[in-house]
Amino acid sequence: MKPRPNQRLSSQAMAFVLAGGRGSRLKELTDRRAKPAVYFGGKTRIIDFALSNAVNSGIRKMAIATQYKAHSLIRHCQRGWNFFRAERNEYLDILPASQRMDEVNWYRGTADAVAQNIDIIDSYGINYAIILAGDHIYKMDYEVMLRQHVEAGADVTIGCLTVARKEASAFGVMHVDKDMRITDFLEKPKDPPAIPGDPDHALASMGIYIFDWAFLRDLLLKDMSDDSSTHDFGFDLIPYIVKNGKAVAHKFADSCVMSGLETEPYWRDVGTIDAFWQANIDLTDFVPKLDLYDSAWPIWTYAEIVPPAKFIHDEDGRRGSAVSSLVSGDCIVSGSAVSNSLLFTGCRTHSFSSLEYVVALPQVIVNRKAQLRNCVIDRGVVIPEGLVVGEDAEEDAKWFRRSEGGIVLITQDMLDARARALS
Repeated sequence: MKPRPNQRLSSQAMAFVLAGGRGSRLKELTDRRAKPAVYFGGKTRIIDFALSNAVNSGIRKMAIATQYKAHSLIRHCQRGWNFFRAERNEYLDILPASQRMDEVNWYRGTADAVAQNIDIIDSYGINYAIILAGDHIYKMDYEVMLRQHVEAGADVTIGCLTVARKEASAFGVMHVDKDMRITDFLEKPKDPPAIPGDPDHALASMGIYIFDWAFLRDLLLKDMSDDSSTHDFGFDLIPYIVKNGKAVAHKFADSCVMSGLETEPYWRDVGTIDAFWQANIDLTDFVPKLDLYDSAWPIWTYAEIVPPAKFIHDEDGRRGSAVSSLVSGDCIVSGSAVSNSLLFTGCRTHSFSSLEYVVALPQVIVNRKAQLRNCVIDRGVVIPEGLVVGEDAEEDAKWFRRSEGGIVLITQDMLDARARALS
């Protein structure tokens, strides 16, 4: 595709979303679904943020590479992201690992997931490839990053943010010069290097890479034939470009989308139970750090047709109420007290129960007199009458998964095992 000077760069680009990871630190929440398919924020999935950023940035060509337990993710994308029209040059392709190369190798790494689909990407006729992780929560205008990439004449541009040095070992960490050119890149180092002059912080990769497609295509073909490579962007391709080409860092603060209510750039990896719970509960704040009500930068998702939420009973001790909480459609809060909590679509809470700092995924039923605090409840769980969670750490840990931060994860399998043990 020949660049046109009057075209937005995003119209010449595609987004390739890496969505095959399990997210094992989310424990049982990813037993049946990949991390990008995990629910977030009342009605969305984690992957909706990367996809929405792309659409809102003007990108109309996307591909999603899936691998681990992809059915939930594929079904969600088919239902919620089926509005692309090929006759308008718009595409969203789902690319499951499918033994395209031989009978042994599926996707061997993040770079290999792209390499195995070179023929499909070629058919898009694009000039730029934006490689995205499908498992982070943030709002970002990729057009801004594209402009920096082109103006700098970079071989790769990497989205980066400032993180506490002690947390940086979970990221790719980079050194940059005064022109934001990357001089060193280390993937998940045990002892992360600090930002010069700032010993407590490091510059971490967001897992967002922009390449000229022709350059990346040649690099991928070379990498595929290298038996010593792990076929990973962070471990192989990026360090190679830093050493032999021009790699440039893009500050997230320059392209982060803020509505005016947010006070600082917001980016979260919700990869642990504690982080997942905290990011959801943060949305219940009076002024949340992430504004989901920004109609100028909507987070698109599968919009279920459901009735409004309902609150019933109004008597002392049995009043359906929700304070400082997000309550989604098709929820019925019946004679129970909900505070600082987030209820996804289709939840039911029955009389004399209470929920404090609870994240309840879709179709959760909380039966009478249950007292729940500081917990995450998986989809479709039926909480038995009178269950108390969040008061006795030892009792909670006996039946459920209790995180380092004291958050209790409840699944139906755990409740069934508890019921059998107590019967």
